[in-house]
Amino acid sequence: MRLALYQPDIPQNTGTILRLAACLGLAVDIIEPCGFVLSDSRLRRAGMDYLASVHMTRHASWARFRDKRSPGRLILLTTRADTSYTDFGFRADDTLLLGRESAGVPEDVHANVDACIRIPLCPGQRSLNVAIAAAMTAGEALRQTGGFARHGAPASDFEETGDS
Repeated sequence: MRLALYQPDIPQNTGTILRLAACLGLAVDIIEPCGFVLSDSRLRRAGMDYLASVHMTRHASWARFRDKRSPGRLILLTTRADTSYTDFGFRADDTLLLGRESAGVPEDVHANVDACIRIPLCPGQRSLNVAIAAAMTAGEALRQTGGFARHGAPASDFEETGDS
């Protein structure tokens, strides 16, 4: 499972998504140009010391990303989709593509993805913060594909002592 950020605008959101990826064991593709310098202090502040744990690949353009991307489906999160992310069947090799905070993705990107999904919102609301959308969708995708299992099951509150 991977996250791909299409020309991100806001370093704090990118840093938060990189921290999310580090904690969940997801790789990240950054499709440039970004609206900031990737070494921006705001990116580092949001990502904290987690950035060193992220497997991140930078791509100079959409065309370069398309040519070099990992196998598996490319799934676009967009407010224009009909399918809810909770109704979508994720696969372990999917790449979840998130658009620019200011503009989403252009039509040629929409035309070159395998599926489009959305997070249902209350009437009158436009969109969620991109980092929140990434967390919600990645969580559902990992739940469906058993991706959380590789992190180990939570410790049980029940302890057996052997006494009867």
